[in-house]
Amino acid sequence: MIVLLGVLVVVIGFATRRNPVLIVGVSGIATGLLGKLSPHQVLAAFGTGFASSRSVTLFVITLPVIGLLERGGLQEQARTLIGKLGRLTTGRLLAVYLVVRQLGAALGLTGIGGPAQAVRPMVAPMAEAAAERRHGPLPPALRERIRSFAASADTVGLFFGEDCFLAVGSILLITGFVNSVYHTHLEPMQLALWAIPSALCATVVHGLRLLRLDRTLTDAARAGGPPGAAGPTAMRKAPAPTVAAQTAADRAGERSTAEEAQ
Repeated sequence: MIVLLGVLVVVIGFATRRNPVLIVGVSGIATGLLGKLSPHQVLAAFGTGFASSRSVTLFVITLPVIGLLERGGLQEQARTLIGKLGRLTTGRLLAVYLVVRQLGAALGLTGIGGPAQAVRPMVAPMAEAAAERRHGPLPPALRERIRSFAASADTVGLFFGEDCFLAVGSILLITGFVNSVYHTHLEPMQLALWAIPSALCATVVHGLRLLRLDRTLTDAARAGGPPGAAGPTAMRKAPAPTVAAQTAADRAGERSTAEEAQ
């Protein structure tokens, strides 16, 4: 039971907002020592865990490459490209990316996109450029909204598309668990086929939301404010002042005029 004190270290560390890597490291060492492991065994456990999950450290290679591409003008080239496609709006661009991302994930190509690999350096700048071409300079609220929709297109496409691929980890986990616990013969192909209707519904629903983004941007540009203030209620004229308020305003105006004349 005393071994669970390592969990308490994690809770206290995150509650005090310490470095996550430091928190996990201290918690692992504390748990190992409380479990009566020697320092050598604790170090060996850390080494074994790192060696078995080397793919987690791929960001060490990915981030410098993306940084070099952005320094070389990748975002500027993306904006230039979208400037040549006059009929491609922000919503249409993100809808196309949603379909491409979902089809790629359904074929097992989950690495062709992603927030760091594709959304930040290419998709989001292209979507912003399409909006700027139609509506001029964008306020920060609209810019952040476009970026959030670009990230959502990638996330929705990957989440619902990868389940249509029969060799994805979640499909294999479900079939292995069901077959071992309930003694059935569920095949991965069956789950993959049943995931197709959900993927199609996700494409239609989120695709319509992305296409509706164009109207939201147009209304916000006309209103000159953030997207939340661009609806029909915000476009409505202010209510006319009451008789009492109008009379008080007239008296104040007459009084100020008389004082100026004196």
